[in-house]
Amino acid sequence: MAILLGGGLLIGVLLGLLGSGGTIATVPILVYLLGQNEKVAIAGSLAIVGGIALAGALRYWRRGLVHWRSVFFFGVPGMAGAYLGAYLSRFFSASMQMGAFALVMLVAAWFMLRPSPEAPAPDARANWKIIIEGLVVGVVTGLVGVGGGFLIVPALVLLGGLRPHIAIGTSLMIIALKSGAALAKYVGVLAELGLNIDWTVVAIFIAAGTIGSFAGGALAQRLKQETLRRAFGYFVIVMGAVILFRTLS
Repeated sequence: MAILLGGGLLIGVLLGLLGSGGTIATVPILVYLLGQNEKVAIAGSLAIVGGIALAGALRYWRRGLVHWRSVFFFGVPGMAGAYLGAYLSRFFSASMQMGAFALVMLVAAWFMLRPSPEAPAPDARANWKIIIEGLVVGVVTGLVGVGGGFLIVPALVLLGGLRPHIAIGTSLMIIALKSGAALAKYVGVLAELGLNIDWTVVAIFIAAGTIGSFAGGALAQRLKQETLRRAFGYFVIVMGAVILFRTLS
């Protein structure tokens, strides 16, 4: 129970602070601390992160910190991509998915640690480019179970010209939509393999994570985002390297 509550709080705080990072913590906790099957953990992470992200997104929405143009042009294609990625997951072994997950973590760290170029004005990004980005990130979401916030937030800030707090709120809404679409397909994929999600674990994680997301959102108003982003980037490098090593060995 301590692992469930502590893990849920950690995931919620990360999502509230950065608008990303939830799945990067969720999958390792489910696999290495709770001993779940990798495919079950990936599906469970979609439910957990999607539920926590939705709770956080609604809070940002009430404060007017969700950019709906980005939700539509990034999130809707992302839902289609996530559904496709979940379908494709049946053709990949669990070890291949975990290896891909580790590589995605290292890509995430690169996005978090690279210097931030000058952002364009809001709404200046061409719609077709946003759609393609959303579709690609969605496929990654469905395939390896990541919400994709580490790709969404930089895209919204650096390419979409959104302020960080609006990017976080928008990212949470997009994550919730994409995770739900991927989960809808993944349940069927698991059924074909004779596997099921542990919904009790999911419910405890979401409850604890929702509390954590409120705390993370409050801290985000007071702490320097650039420092947090870089610190988390280094943490992701370590975690990605560990998971890649364990998968390869």
